[in-house]
Amino acid sequence: MKKPFTILGIQQIAIGGTDKQRLKNLWVDIFGLSVKSTFVSERENVDEDICALGTGPTAIEVDLMQPLDVDKKPAVHTTPLNHVGLWVDNLPLAVEWMTANGVRFAPGGIRKGAAGFDICFIHPKASDEFPIGGEGVLIELVQAPAEVIAALG
Repeated sequence: MKKPFTILGIQQIAIGGTDKQRLKNLWVDIFGLSVKSTFVSERENVDEDICALGTGPTAIEVDLMQPLDVDKKPAVHTTPLNHVGLWVDNLPLAVEWMTANGVRFAPGGIRKGAAGFDICFIHPKASDEFPIGGEGVLIELVQAPAEVIAALG
């Protein structure tokens, strides 16, 4: 089956917990990842540090996330491995094709993500209308910039 897009590689992993500093103790202090930026969103109920594993356009982003309010949704801490992000060379075409082929997307559509790239999420659960989901895993599709496409494509 010919697809009008290519999944290029892992863009990120996102790890949730109730205390971001405890996550940083391992990922930053022990593993040596660097914090590139932070992102806080009441709408997304998240306070996250965006870290880098590796360098250059193929570095993998490791997001360390804690909820702003543990009693609100989305509950970024209830699944410690919150989601996996995949680079895609043409996000709009990928979403259009996947939707036409039964993939269920989470609400919100294509939008700017925490790191500034266009993103959207494949829902972790299928439905009657859309029989293909992440089988329990939230999957983020991330529009790859030109330098990532050149490096991985």
